[in-house]
Amino acid sequence: MMKRLLPLVLSLMATVTFAQEPLNGPIITWEKFSHEFGDITQGEKIEHTFKFTNTGTAALVITNVEVTCGCTVPKGWPRDPIMPGGKGEITVAFNSSGKIGRQNKVVTITSNSVGKTNQVMIVANVLEKKF
Repeated sequence: MMKRLLPLVLSLMATVTFAQEPLNGPIITWEKFSHEFGDITQGEKIEHTFKFTNTGTAALVITNVEVTCGCTVPKGWPRDPIMPGGKGEITVAFNSSGKIGRQNKVVTITSNSVGKTNQVMIVANVLEKKF
C-alpha cells in the first residue's frame, strides 16, 4: 500500500510546486550575497559595496539597513524608489579594532521586496596586530 501511495504523493507535491503563481512586486537580486575579505590585521577598517538589481515588477523602496554590532556601519543606500530593472548599491564598513578571529557580519535590508527582508554578509579573519 505504501509503495503505491508514495508516487501519488510525490506527483501531487510536484503539481502544487509548479502551480504557484509567479511573484509580483519588487524583488532584490544581489550580484553576490557575501564578500570574503580574507585575512586582515586587527585595527584595519574595510568596506564593501553590495550591488543589486530590482528584478521585480514594481518599484523597490528600501526603508532600513541594520547591522549586528557597532563595528559594522551601513554607509549608504538608495533613498529613492528603484524602478523595475533599476540598479542600486549598499556600502558597508567594518572596523576590526578590538576584534580577533573569524568575523561574520550580517546586514539586514528591510524593504517592500517580495520576502520583505534580505541579508548580505561580510566575512573577515582578523589577525592579531604585531607590535
